[in-house]
Amino acid sequence: MNVNEPDTREAAEVSLTGERADLQEALAQQRHFLRFTTRDLTDEQAGLRPTAGELCLGGLIKHVTGVERGWAAFMVEGASAMPDFTAMTEQDLADRADDFRMLPGETLEGVLAAYEEEAGRTDELVATLPDLGVTHALPKAPWYEGDARWSVRRVLMHVIAETAQHAGHADIIRESLDGAKSMG
Repeated sequence: MNVNEPDTREAAEVSLTGERADLQEALAQQRHFLRFTTRDLTDEQAGLRPTAGELCLGGLIKHVTGVERGWAAFMVEGASAMPDFTAMTEQDLADRADDFRMLPGETLEGVLAAYEEEAGRTDELVATLPDLGVTHALPKAPWYEGDARWSVRRVLMHVIAETAQHAGHADIIRESLDGAKSMG
């Protein structure tokens, strides 16, 4: 997929209206901004960490792919589809850290393809879940209150917000690499 073009996957063939269309459009826009930061980059550049932090463009896209994967499963299955964050081992934490970097053998093309695939699954759920108001208890994590519940709608807003936040990170990283910006 050309990162300069709007996202037009098969799931977009479903004609959505109202709230579902608004949510899907907002998510598609943030996905575009995130992917756009990788335009014309090599695999090596996508793995560089030019700022004081540990983030790279390929790693951010891998992370957001995992975010969509986890929350899409949550929308259907509830907390059982997500890890118990309170019981994570050192190895679990190390594995999660790998989601933020390009590993040997990974390519930008492969990372973008995986993201597109997960985005398609999320878009299909937005189009086909019978009720966006269905709630599930959140997974165990120190950052959630013990009995908190989120609706599918709230999950989608969270995914949009997280994608937007990381698109901003990606824009800073890209500008640090070669001066290119997504906007402005």
